[in-house]
Amino acid sequence: MAVLITPALICGVRSHGEHGAIARLLTPDHGLLAGYVRGGRARALRPVLLPGNSVKAEFRARTEEQLAGLAVELDHSRAPLLSEPLPAAAIDWICALTAVALPEGTPYPALYQALDGVLGAIDAAPAARGWGAALVRYELLMLAELGFGLDLGRCAATGGNEDLAFVSPRSAAAVSRAGAEGYERRLLPLPRFLIEGGSGDWPSIVDGLQLTGFFLERSVLTDWRADTLAARERLVDRLKRAVA
Repeated sequence: MAVLITPALICGVRSHGEHGAIARLLTPDHGLLAGYVRGGRARALRPVLLPGNSVKAEFRARTEEQLAGLAVELDHSRAPLLSEPLPAAAIDWICALTAVALPEGTPYPALYQALDGVLGAIDAAPAARGWGAALVRYELLMLAELGFGLDLGRCAATGGNEDLAFVSPRSAAAVSRAGAEGYERRLLPLPRFLIEGGSGDWPSIVDGLQLTGFFLERSVLTDWRADTLAARERLVDRLKRAVA
């Protein structure tokens, strides 16, 4: 019987049978893995099996084709954040995206580190000033890791790298103000923090989410629009309320 013990981040949980649950976890060296938790719906395990929680996971399976049995030990709980609307919406969305977008068993160490970083930032600054830009960058990294990366290094029209302000929805490449003249309404805004670094202000974070959301919906979430994108819409709506 193969045994894997690893740190992991819980990304999705659903009931299975009368008492059990199937959890999907992102691991640093083995990517997204699913496992069956016996008694996963019991009172003792419900606070552990929450999206966003950090755990020590033990997977056991007789064959690679078999759904592994899974035991989890809580390392860090983010349950207190789930009572706050904005952090809860962020955790719900970013974990749902990870759970449905990644193929199982493919290592994505950069995504694991980035997701751990975003969740840590939400811990440290629930009001979103500290994690809004990090969440946008995580979505950009997700697109790149899945083969749908954006080219934000130079203007698709002029070839230069100055005054980049838009992204073409067709080519996924940056466009400068000069190159976009007369076509601005057909393009997506490119927030400055994605070029210059930093955390960005509220409007630029919303622009960033609009940018990444367009490409995620077009290229990654084609089979998961209704369920998964509803979580994103809740997040964006709450961010816009915070801006207002």
